[in-house]
Amino acid sequence: MFHRIRRRAKGPSEEQRQFAEVYARMQNQVPAGFGEPLAEPDPTESVAMVDDFLPPELRVPSHDQVDGKMMPWKQPLVLDREMVACAECGAYRDWLILSTRDQIWLRCRAGHQQQETRLDTAWYNRHSGPADATHATFEDCLRHLGH
Repeated sequence: MFHRIRRRAKGPSEEQRQFAEVYARMQNQVPAGFGEPLAEPDPTESVAMVDDFLPPELRVPSHDQVDGKMMPWKQPLVLDREMVACAECGAYRDWLILSTRDQIWLRCRAGHQQQETRLDTAWYNRHSGPADATHATFEDCLRHLGH
């Protein structure tokens, strides 16, 4: 370690000298074509139009084309230090959480639904993963999620 400190004190290294020489030579050089106006394309040339969009079977509907989203929530849901339970049957786990029209709804395994006003769309978006499928009907989505 002390050897390196002493060596630095003697003067610049060989690599530093070589870099300084190359830098000095390149100081006033300008690349060819730099500062010249770009050549305008010939209007008579035809350019092939390419469809940049995905094929219809690979497109995902936008948020305004979807009536709602849902995700499974297997563990108990705790909000404000209180475990959420179904108002009708008392179930407290294995929820489906539905997000539709800026409202959050909870659906228990028995099919009872209740609105949860303590949750919002931002909470849903933070906790949901990417959508793995889209469905034409609510019942198709329930079947897909095993409810």
